Amino acid sequence: MSSWRLPTHPDRSAAPAIKLRAMRSEDLPFVMEVERQAYEFPWTEGIFRDCLRVGYCCRVLEDRGRLVGHGVISVAAGECHVLNLCVHPHYQRRGLGRQMLRHLLDVARKGHARVALLEVRRSNKGAYALYYALGFNEIGLRKNYYPARRGREDALVLARDL
Repeated sequence: MSSWRLPTHPDRSAAPAIKLRAMRSEDLPFVMEVERQAYEFPWTEGIFRDCLRVGYCCRVLEDRGRLVGHGVISVAAGECHVLNLCVHPHYQRRGLGRQMLRHLLDVARKGHARVALLEVRRSNKGAYALYYALGFNEIGLRKNYYPARRGREDALVLARDL
């Protein structure tokens, strides 16, 4: 797998050749690069290692051998929790987050989950719009949930039936 060296102005019209597969421990350096590019406060490699170790559903999106996104869910007791959904900024707004989330929700259904839950930053309007479009509704608020440049940021809690 190659490292992240994209042209200064990538051709956004080029159709990606996307492959969705299970995440492996050897993917973690590339997963971390996508995390750092996409988030100001990325998960740590240790968190991803723990998710793999305990058997959470961890998936990656590849475009011609280059890792461009990932997702992590836990499924237990009839519930699915979407823990992480991330697409490299150069690949955003191409439907890849939607593709990944639909796949993860299908996995959850097969695991007998009846409801999916997630948290999203109040300020993350793009993610909120994606979740809403896929049937999630706001059910709560977690005050001071996420780290922010100045203190903490609230999380909206969203849910949908599966």
